[in-house]
Amino acid sequence: MRTTLTRLLGLFALVAALTGCAPPAGTNHDLPPEAHATLALIQSGGPFPYRKDGSVFHNREGLLPERPRGYYREYTVPTPGARDRGARRIVAGGQPPEVFYYTEDHYRSFRRIEPPR
Repeated sequence: MRTTLTRLLGLFALVAALTGCAPPAGTNHDLPPEAHATLALIQSGGPFPYRKDGSVFHNREGLLPERPRGYYREYTVPTPGARDRGARRIVAGGQPPEVFYYTEDHYRSFRRIEPPR
């Protein structure tokens, strides 16, 4: 399991480097590099390293704007050193995604983020 996670984190670092996932000037500059790589994967349609990536996010907490069931999808933002998926996620809304939110505390709080253009 540990080897698989190490490989996944290496994959995210590679995706970040190959896709130029460094944050554009003035936008999302405080997101972790893994979040930029996850955004790039979402925008390209994957493939996603975690089985639950792309699953419906139900917004049970009610912290995001109310939308019909299935509007929001969740994606894992890997956490270096974590033995599991960790707490960080990007929740994307729309098909194709038109709005993006980041949580670093497993859905206790969200902030809207802008994808790279």
